[in-house]
Amino acid sequence: MRRRKLAPILLVFVLFSLASATIQDDPERQRAFDLFNEAKLPEALPLFEKLAVRYPDDPKIIETLGLITVWQTSYLKDPAARQEARKRGREILLRAQELGSNSVLLKSTIESLPPDGGGDKDFSTKKDADQALREGEAAFSKGEMEKALEAYQRALQLDPNLYEAALFAGDVYYKTANQRKAGEWFARAVSINPDRETAYRYWGDSLMKQGRVTEAGDKFVEAYIAEPYSRLARAGLLNWGQKVNVMLAHPEVEIPTNVTPKSEKETTITLDPSMFKKDDKSGSGAAWLMYGLARTTWVNGEFAKNYPDEKKYRHSLKEEAAALRAAIKVLDEKKLKDPEKLDRSLQTIIRLEKEGFLESYILLALPDEGIVRDFVAYRKTNVDNLRRYVHAYVLNGGVAK
Repeated sequence: MRRRKLAPILLVFVLFSLASATIQDDPERQRAFDLFNEAKLPEALPLFEKLAVRYPDDPKIIETLGLITVWQTSYLKDPAARQEARKRGREILLRAQELGSNSVLLKSTIESLPPDGGGDKDFSTKKDADQALREGEAAFSKGEMEKALEAYQRALQLDPNLYEAALFAGDVYYKTANQRKAGEWFARAVSINPDRETAYRYWGDSLMKQGRVTEAGDKFVEAYIAEPYSRLARAGLLNWGQKVNVMLAHPEVEIPTNVTPKSEKETTITLDPSMFKKDDKSGSGAAWLMYGLARTTWVNGEFAKNYPDEKKYRHSLKEEAAALRAAIKVLDEKKLKDPEKLDRSLQTIIRLEKEGFLESYILLALPDEGIVRDFVAYRKTNVDNLRRYVHAYVLNGGVAK
């Protein structure tokens, strides 16, 4: 930076710093965030409305205003008003995103709402239970924790399978710093539905508050393997890893073969030329060629045989696993004399296959739009395998120990 240009740039920096200090020192701003943290949304909302006018380019203020605008639907009585609040809240969150907000909560909230705000979603098919839960949500959003807890417990009595009732009751105890009771209620939510991530994640947050970091990690893992494609579940595990200095990663595998279906009778296989070096005697090139050929059989008929209820081809877990197994079978048949010269990705796949983790790896590390559709069915009978894979590899930076 040249000295002649330093003065005006420094002036801009000073003015920006003064503006930031003014924002941070604004007592109304502090009061607004205090109310937000106390879950007193009706009181916080008008303050954030004023702050958004005063500081229209403050991403934190705009994001919080957007969240409160969406969440106020918990106490608004008119369905049309609730839809409008969701619509407006989403628009505000998009504005916050333009200003630089990049939180997982912001992204997941935007993704969960249609542009028009969408309609109300029932918590329970039992009308009385649904009403009790909504009363609890209205009380919670006003900071009336005892009233909220009573309503949640009443909702659970009316509908013993109401996951949100147990989850939200635990959240009341979490908010009021009774972490032991919070854990009991989160455990109850898990018992109602062990295939949802939220209760595990909340439970992990509660255990972190108590300094029980190892137990917390177990809960964040459970959240991840319950819903691995959820932004919030992934973020929970990643945040835990950062806090306890644990590097999280999947094993590194690069597949140099691309298969592109053009029609039911025509498929293009693209191979990385580097896999076919003249001095390569490892068999890696032949293995990856077989991977591509195996996948073409799925495009041309195997998919229909394995998924008779689906009329349109998609990339699937079974296809990817079969193709990878076809690749390493070629290597087995060659009876490799020096496996260390083999492509590292193939070495990794062989190891994962021997350990029984190939499907778990594909679902968690190589998901695409087609593969994710096979996760729920796989988890039903293989949840322990998913768990063992994460502990063996992901919690060890992608390298098994």
